[in-house]
Amino acid sequence: MRRRRDAKIIATLGPSSSTKEVIGDLFDAGIDVFRLNFSHGTHEDHARIHGFIREIEQQRERPIGILADLQGPKLRVGEFANERETLESGQQFVFDSDPAPGNAHRVNLPHPEIYNALEVGSQLLVNDGKIRLRVLEFDETSATTEVIVGGTISNNKGVNVPDVVLPISPLTEKDRIDLPFALDLGVDWVAISFVQRSEDMTELRALVDQRAAIMAKLEKPAAIKDLVGIVQLSDAVMVARGDLGVEMPQEKVPVIQRQIVRAARREGKPVVIATQMLESMIGAPVPTRAESSDVATAIYDGSDAVMLSAETAAGLYPIEAATAMNRIIIEVERDAYYRKSIDSSLPDPGDTVADAISSSLHHISNVLPLAATFTYTESGFSSFRAARERPEAPVIGCTPYQTTARRLALVWGVHAVLSKEMTTVDEMVENAIRISLREGFGELGQIIAITAGMPFGRTGTTNMLRLTRLKEL
Repeated sequence: MRRRRDAKIIATLGPSSSTKEVIGDLFDAGIDVFRLNFSHGTHEDHARIHGFIREIEQQRERPIGILADLQGPKLRVGEFANERETLESGQQFVFDSDPAPGNAHRVNLPHPEIYNALEVGSQLLVNDGKIRLRVLEFDETSATTEVIVGGTISNNKGVNVPDVVLPISPLTEKDRIDLPFALDLGVDWVAISFVQRSEDMTELRALVDQRAAIMAKLEKPAAIKDLVGIVQLSDAVMVARGDLGVEMPQEKVPVIQRQIVRAARREGKPVVIATQMLESMIGAPVPTRAESSDVATAIYDGSDAVMLSAETAAGLYPIEAATAMNRIIIEVERDAYYRKSIDSSLPDPGDTVADAISSSLHHISNVLPLAATFTYTESGFSSFRAARERPEAPVIGCTPYQTTARRLALVWGVHAVLSKEMTTVDEMVENAIRISLREGFGELGQIIAITAGMPFGRTGTTNMLRLTRLKEL
């Protein structure tokens, strides 16, 4: 089942999409990767859904990616004696370590790491930023604040601290239980929330240990300050616009989104745009025009994938949401300006043999009408580098490893195919011709480009480029 587009779609699974039938319909509607959100559901739920996906993968005979999204830290206030209070702008309000029920003047904030990181003037945001407070003074157990923007505060509302780097790991005790479970299931990608610094990705990498690819969710202003380091130490990044929009002014989010996309493309790492893409489709069968434009903008910018969250997890119209996103992407990629936009944002090649090969492919495609770019890869490296160039011809990622094929389901323009290991150049060329014709990527007489690493079987050594015509074998 070949997709007639380059950008990929991720769908979050949940109550609205937890049956094998709906998951199959979502795949048929255009979903390439399924997200298991470990903020919700039990291990039994995730195991059952994982099994459904793998059954569908066998039936459709196409690699399907599975993303495990870890919950990360949840900073929340305690409870109130009256369940809720109204804070007025200009009043003082105290957060402290006293577990007693709160009132109109104070509430428990059971996170000593926040007090240890505060500075006078730091902001505290409550209830998705609807309430804003500024720190006047603090010590190791409390913080006195001034209410800048008031509103209703109630039990267990979330707290954001945008101005400081909190001295905590993004991996909570819950995450350290969920992670090995997800890896034992056999997920292909692991996403980590609350990333603040590049060292967070080093910590996750050590725990995952090659069992999955790792993705940084960029939702903290501190992460943007260390953007290059985080991208370099990740296999992919996600623009988590929900929390970004809480922790920084709304008008900055589109600019930051483009900044992240450019940084990821420079490094040849897939970038996912997420949160509220087709939000209205939680309760409506069609998206708004503004949402369609939002998805289109992400595609024009060259993003690898766009993600559906509550639209498919809890919405009334999960299949319609997937269908709408698929149609928007196809329409954008038909636009002549799309190719101009992609080419104009092409990053300079790196100083490696693999980048020289991939860059050459891009130039060749401007001279010859290539039917496809064929990459032989064990780790996925060759396909990642080819996709970085955003070639006009589709990229066929041929690998002997199912784990690699599934990871490539996330990557722009890559159609992953399983095949046995090649031992000679002639065998490699014949195999590329056979697969290109079988999968519908070209007709007899058309030209394909083939890249591979020699000697065979050595990861990350893309050093060969060959052109050949499709012919009868």
